[in-house]
Amino acid sequence: MRSRTPAAVLWDMDGTLIDSEPFWIAAETELVSSFGGTWTHEDGLAMVGNPMATSAATLRAHGVDLTDEEIFAFLNSRVAAGVAAGTPWQPGARELLVDLAARGVPMALVTSSHRELAEPFVRGAGFFQVSVCGDEVVRPKPDPEPYLTAAARLGVDIAGCLAVEDSPAGIASAVASGARVLAVEVMVGVVPRPGVSRVRSLADVGIDDLDRIMGGEVLVPRAVATEV
Repeated sequence: MRSRTPAAVLWDMDGTLIDSEPFWIAAETELVSSFGGTWTHEDGLAMVGNPMATSAATLRAHGVDLTDEEIFAFLNSRVAAGVAAGTPWQPGARELLVDLAARGVPMALVTSSHRELAEPFVRGAGFFQVSVCGDEVVRPKPDPEPYLTAAARLGVDIAGCLAVEDSPAGIASAVASGARVLAVEVMVGVVPRPGVSRVRSLADVGIDDLDRIMGGEVLVPRAVATEV
């Protein structure tokens, strides 16, 4: 298979580029506990990558007596405070962004987080030509709309793009969009899917590996390379 450079790389934020999922789980735990409920680590993992409205409905089912807007405000403030203390980059993430930027590959941030939370990261990182946030689309992940919107804003064909994700909802969104997909096994295990590359960490990936994925190669974690 021949390698080729992506027309653009479309990045998820939470869990993929930055290690913010522990902040989300801690905020959810605090919120549910304040209403006398119980929120387990497994409950938090089940929320990874979900649209904010879905998360709010789940939290209300656990006893949180607040509106969507009140829940959004609470969670966003807690997570923003955690990220503001220092961008918690995932291993290998910033290095890949630097290498892609040096090559001149366009990049977009495609996140289920709301603009108020994503914008400080977008500005501070300085790598993204466009960004698409969860409160700016009609149909959030797992629908393909966020990724299709990002490709359209960049002016590139989604089929020539590589999407990098870590959650089931995000992976489903990226696959449905028609992009090549690299899934990173961070907080939640990635179920093998035809054509979807998987790695345990972005630290295991080089820019040449991204070219190989675009050329049609499917990467799998080294420890389970016999699966394909």
